[in-house]
Amino acid sequence: MLDNQASDALRKPELSIAAGSLEEVKLYIEAGADAVIVGDLTYAERLPGSLPVSGIAEAVKLAHGKQAKIYVAVNKIFDHSLLTGLGDYLQSLQDCGVDAVIFGDPAVLMAVKDRGLSLKLHWTAEMTTTNYMTANYWAGKGASRTILARELNMEEIAEFKRGANHEIQIQVHGMTNIYHSKRKLVKHYLTHRGKELTPEYRQDGKVLYLIEKERPDERYPIIENENGTHIMSSDDICTIECLDELMALGIDAFYIEGLLKPLEYNTTVVRVYREAIDAYASNPDAYEFREEWLDAIHELQDPGRELTFGFLFKEQVY
Repeated sequence: MLDNQASDALRKPELSIAAGSLEEVKLYIEAGADAVIVGDLTYAERLPGSLPVSGIAEAVKLAHGKQAKIYVAVNKIFDHSLLTGLGDYLQSLQDCGVDAVIFGDPAVLMAVKDRGLSLKLHWTAEMTTTNYMTANYWAGKGASRTILARELNMEEIAEFKRGANHEIQIQVHGMTNIYHSKRKLVKHYLTHRGKELTPEYRQDGKVLYLIEKERPDERYPIIENENGTHIMSSDDICTIECLDELMALGIDAFYIEGLLKPLEYNTTVVRVYREAIDAYASNPDAYEFREEWLDAIHELQDPGRELTFGFLFKEQVY
């Protein structure tokens, strides 16, 4: 019989990505995603698109027909104006049959309990999900999964996994959010300069960037919508070369961030990680990294954005 550590190494982690349309949901599942995250931007932060309840219901039917899952992001920090409709929205998500709701604000947890709903809950609070005791606290309140902060290194993730009494998820690919304000900073700045923000928050057909005078070669993409201003990282996490090390830790779920990426890029990344996960799970001892996986990503990677391991191999200094 396999011991627990060996069993964890053989278990396939779930592979997920966020989608902004039903077409993206379909293509990502066909590429190998086990779960797709969708949502309404009224209640969610930083999704590639917004789906109404009717669209979420269609996404659930599509995914369940292909043995995949649909998670709905309800991860805004809520003000009073949104509380009125929150309970009804969560009820509608349960009626749709969604597989889980991703939340950060305790208002979601309270609304679920007040309504007596049986929604599965995944807790995320971005940079504050850094220790397993806090995560276990939220598990005790009803969360079945914690989405870890992107700033944890390999050793910290391993310790988190050992101490957590529920599922954990990490990001394995894509850009990360490094700053968020509920204010529309770009719009206000351009208004002050006597200018206007063009449709879709783009200028001359290009994404808006923050560029520091001291580091002109680093471009930080800016997403600005009804939820405020989001400044994203200047590089992309890419863990395909060390995915076997992460799988050996028994991580429950891997997430690919597809924001501001072309559909072809995202489907390629999903396919590559799917192949790597399956290859390791089939025979960990015989697993070998394939250069063709990284080559496929490099072929579509924006040359102005470096692929990095993120914080996986860094020693944090606080």
